Amino acid sequence: MAVANGLGPSAIADGAESNIMPMRIGTPLPSFAGATEWFGGTQAHAEAETRNHPTLVHFWASSCGICKDNLPRVAEWRDEKREQGLRVVAIHMPRYESDTDVETVRDLISKYNITEPCAVDNEHKLREAFQNDQGFVPAYYLFDAEGKLKSFAAGERGLDMLKSAIERMLATDPVTT
Repeated sequence: MAVANGLGPSAIADGAESNIMPMRIGTPLPSFAGATEWFGGTQAHAEAETRNHPTLVHFWASSCGICKDNLPRVAEWRDEKREQGLRVVAIHMPRYESDTDVETVRDLISKYNITEPCAVDNEHKLREAFQNDQGFVPAYYLFDAEGKLKSFAAGERGLDMLKSAIERMLATDPVTT
C-alpha cells in the first residue's frame, strides 16, 4: 500500500482510503521527546539539525523488508541533498516485540549506513507525536525550513511519491548550510 499527500497532486495507490493521512499539511514538526534511545546523535542534536532546514523524517522497523529496501535511497538523498539544506532524522518504530531489541537496531543502523540521528521509539511516543495512528512503516514526513509539514508518504512507493516534493522544495526554498 502507498499513501501520499502534500506538494502537488495527492496520490493514493492500491485502493487505500484517502482519510488515513496522519497529520495535516502545515502541522508543525513535533518534538522528538519520548524516544527510548538515540543513535548518531541526541534529541537536542536532532532538533538543532532540523531547525531552519527542510527535513525528512522517516519511520522504519527492523522487521520491515520494504523499509530495508528503501534505507539506501534515504541515505543517498541525505548525502546528496545535504548541501541544498535537507536534513534527515530516522525513527525506528517497532511493529513486533522482536523489533524492540536495541542491539538488532544498532546492527541495522550500521549495515544500512544510517548516519543521521536515529530515535528508537520502543514506547511509541514518537508514533503518537507524529499521529502515525496506523503504524505505517515505512512512513516519510517532509517538513519545510519553517518546520511545517509539506508532504507525507508511506508504503512501498512512498519515496517515489516524495521525490518530486523534495526536489520542488529544495529548488524553491534553498537553504545554505
